[in-house]
Amino acid sequence: MSATRAGEGKGDRVLLIATRASELAVRQARQVQEALAQRGVTAELKTYRTTGDKRLDEPLSAIGGKGLFTRELENDLAKGVVDCCVHSLKDLPTEAPRGLTIAAVLEREDPRDVLIVNSIVGVTTLRDLPAGSRVGTSSLRRRAQLLAARSDLDVVELRGNVPTRIKKVDDGHVHAAILAAAGLHRLGVPQHIASYLDAPAWLPAAGQGAIAVQIRDDDTHARSLIALLDDARTHADTNAERAFLAALEGGCQVPIGALVVDSAGDRVLHGFIGDVRGKHTLRSSLPLDDRNPELTGVRLANELRHQGASDILESLRRADKIPSPQPE
Repeated sequence: MSATRAGEGKGDRVLLIATRASELAVRQARQVQEALAQRGVTAELKTYRTTGDKRLDEPLSAIGGKGLFTRELENDLAKGVVDCCVHSLKDLPTEAPRGLTIAAVLEREDPRDVLIVNSIVGVTTLRDLPAGSRVGTSSLRRRAQLLAARSDLDVVELRGNVPTRIKKVDDGHVHAAILAAAGLHRLGVPQHIASYLDAPAWLPAAGQGAIAVQIRDDDTHARSLIALLDDARTHADTNAERAFLAALEGGCQVPIGALVVDSAGDRVLHGFIGDVRGKHTLRSSLPLDDRNPELTGVRLANELRHQGASDILESLRRADKIPSPQPE
């Protein structure tokens, strides 16, 4: 590009933003690009296909590992190929690669999950789905909550980007599916939503609905620009949720949900963990400590461990659903 890269000399500077190539990811990156433009900062996008995007014929839990939707972007960020990465925060592992940090979390979209239903089925709620209905999801968290609520449903693997999953519902491959509300809102297709799955009865992934911007830790110039986009409340809430997830050694291979919910003027962190069949589930909540939201997440995780969460995690490891922690 003709303009110099951010931090590389004088004159016009362009921030190079890494993003996944899906329509939703690009829209999220453009949201960051436009917010920077409003502050006089020019940015360009560089798109990537990640491991999670390429291996669509395999369940996420079978692929295993962390960073399925982020690793390629983070590698180029660490090398200085790009200046920042835009991620769906729920896709970002809680353990950051050395030298990288989250500089901003944008104001959150609706964090809830939603139900979309084939028009032939003719119902709008999870409760009213006929017994035996095929419900698609690639998330073990959604699978566990679905089966805990409706053990008579047939929960099947459903991969692909949001438009692809909507089409699979419309075409009858599945009768219904669970998706994130934020994705449908950002793509401008909320008409597909049959009903919202409200918290705390149904909990989303930690950080769901939030967009994170990641930089190199030592890039003070990029930090000064990206920090302008940070929403303090969203950052605090998602820090608590992600601390809860980290304290339970969770990731996309573990059925864990977390969300900070407004309750009578207070903010409360709710957490969930279950086995993949929804037979054994645990829930609890704690008031959010604004001064130390991460500590709230750790305390809630410890509370669930006292209730038996460690046993659930061990049973998942024995079933090869998640890897055992590795020594440092």
